[in-house]
Amino acid sequence: MPRDPKHNVLFEPIQIGPKTMKNRFYQIPHCIGAGSEKPGTQAANRGTKAEGGWGACTTEYCSISPESDDTHRVSARIWDEGDVINLRHLNDTLHSHGALGAVELWYGGAHAPCLESRAVPRGSSSYASEFEYMSYCHESDEDDIKDLVNMYTEAAKRSVQAGFDLVYVYGGHSYGPLQWLSKFYNRRTDKYGGSLENRARFWIECLTALKNAVGHEAAVVTRLAIDSLYGPDGVEVGDDGLNFIDLVEKEGVVDLWDLNIGDIAEWGEDAGPSRFYKAGHQRPWTDEAKRRARTPVLGVSRETSPDDMAQRITEGRLDIIACCRPSISDPFLPKKVDEGRVEDIRECIGCNVCIARWEIGGPPMVCTQNATANEEYRRGWHPEKFTKTSSEDSVLVVGAGPAGMECARVLGERGYDVHLREAEAEIGGRVRKVMKYPGLAEWGRITAYRQIQLDKLKNVEVHTGVGKMTADDILSYGAEKVVLATGSYWALDGTSCITHNPVPGIDASLPYIATPEQVMMEGKETGDNVVVLDCDGYFTGVSLAEYLADQGKNVTIVTGLGGVAPYTHFTLEAPNLHRMMHEKKIHEKTLHWVQSVEEGMAILYYLFRDGYKRDGSPTLGKMPRREGTDTVEIKFDSLVVATGRIPNSELCKELKARKSEWADNDIGGIYQAGDCYAPGLIADAIFEGHRIAREFESSNPQHPQPWIRERQIWGHETYPKISDREVTG
Repeated sequence: MPRDPKHNVLFEPIQIGPKTMKNRFYQIPHCIGAGSEKPGTQAANRGTKAEGGWGACTTEYCSISPESDDTHRVSARIWDEGDVINLRHLNDTLHSHGALGAVELWYGGAHAPCLESRAVPRGSSSYASEFEYMSYCHESDEDDIKDLVNMYTEAAKRSVQAGFDLVYVYGGHSYGPLQWLSKFYNRRTDKYGGSLENRARFWIECLTALKNAVGHEAAVVTRLAIDSLYGPDGVEVGDDGLNFIDLVEKEGVVDLWDLNIGDIAEWGEDAGPSRFYKAGHQRPWTDEAKRRARTPVLGVSRETSPDDMAQRITEGRLDIIACCRPSISDPFLPKKVDEGRVEDIRECIGCNVCIARWEIGGPPMVCTQNATANEEYRRGWHPEKFTKTSSEDSVLVVGAGPAGMECARVLGERGYDVHLREAEAEIGGRVRKVMKYPGLAEWGRITAYRQIQLDKLKNVEVHTGVGKMTADDILSYGAEKVVLATGSYWALDGTSCITHNPVPGIDASLPYIATPEQVMMEGKETGDNVVVLDCDGYFTGVSLAEYLADQGKNVTIVTGLGGVAPYTHFTLEAPNLHRMMHEKKIHEKTLHWVQSVEEGMAILYYLFRDGYKRDGSPTLGKMPRREGTDTVEIKFDSLVVATGRIPNSELCKELKARKSEWADNDIGGIYQAGDCYAPGLIADAIFEGHRIAREFESSNPQHPQPWIRERQIWGHETYPKISDREVTG
């Protein structure tokens, strides 16, 4: 189909300093866990986006010095020739698809813990990070300031050697230069502190140095948190934010503004999860900046709709559409818009599982919607291309939840004859429940995208409302291969990770006890006073609590974990979830678990009630410390138990027990995908469904094939060499 004319503005070229970007689609800096030490992964991930039509792609934050080391997290680095070589591969890949390469030069100040380098960062004043434990910076004197400006300059020169077209001074998320600009950090009384002009001086000196050093070869960009959301104690858009833009524009040292809001301690105010923030949520803060700036402005706000993107530009609110998460969810978003295939866009759901992996510190980045994210190099997967099968096997996929939908889709793309059978009247599985929780409606895009793609595949039949299939049904169905994707269910008896045993008195068949499924899907009634027992630690328990509080219930969350929904700290939902709980008067009792339950009463115990001193020697048959016996009673009308998920594996066990019958029914293999094999994130279930379908011709697709591991091989040259040190000590 031809491109919709209303989207033409998105494909107009734009001049950025000495460079021309071919369209208005810009992938802003975001972390993938590759840095400069996994060059294959880095180049393939960004390169796939360039192939998909993005006009420019940026690295993650890129450290300019060992003083800016964010280990345990993974950043890029531009410290030495080894980094130049590795990042040049990224730019060669981008350029081969006509995209520009951008590098976000990062100096973290107090927010760089330097756990690997053990260096001491320098800052505007001496202060502790509110983001990292036990991380302080040294107050810079004028010699230090010259060093810092030189660090940026030398890093910019190396960046140009690596082939980058746009070079950043990163001042978002309370990093580096923003710590000089913000009154919250900068307590100086010399010419670098006090007035706005003084607080802006360091940042402008850095930009000026870069403009002089590389401005004829690369565009100079700065990322500005135009409002740190601290009120008058920090940077406010109507004061220091806009006035800083005026100061920089007067100097003429920036070719592009990259604007966002928020700080690092709560950077979910920028990368807003869809639970709290919809597309465009930052525009009220950045609109005025576009009117003040003479140079182009880009802004990020999780835009997923091409109509909204085009409107932002035609209304004069932005010059360039910047995307992070939508580019992860669909690297081919620009090309699909260009080809008039907007219905094929795999829209971001704003779950922030991608961000969670960076926060945890464990690469690779993952995506709920796009199972190929970060697998382009190490597994050789392409988001839009599939190796066609030569097999004539037909495949039965049992269960159309996340894993089953994805497995059937990919098998269909590969040319298999697929039957996808779902017991319920609609496909979607657990997504149908999740999207009913407050704020999680966008998660329904998981199903919507796959429904559209399945409908297009003529070799895939989708049968819904067929009821649960039995082993006899499967054995006699006529398919040569079977994938079971039957999901999981919440434990009916209180089994959890704390004891791995049922809790006496918990039985979800009783009228006063319910599981999440019974509340959300079956409409089981709850009383006015509800206790939610949560040991899952992600969105289910707290979402149920909010759902019930919105009905006027008095709700208390009891969890054996150290806090409510601790995984949401990684997805950046936690701060506002806790504010929501406080505002809606949802009570919490942490580090407690349930000893027993009777109607109307749960007996709780503190997890660490036993003595803190261990006995001097082991004694058979008893704990090696004083056994605590104190308990706490909590009353309820209803108890909702989200204690742990149990795989629906009985069907597989029965089929395995009848393996001798497979050959007589022409069945060559039966596999499990998703929660029925092992419960996990929805992203994990989709990944497993996708992986099994990609590796379906292997000897046993139940288990993954090897992937490329990027690592230094012993005996090869290192960068830098140990002999490069001035002293060895």
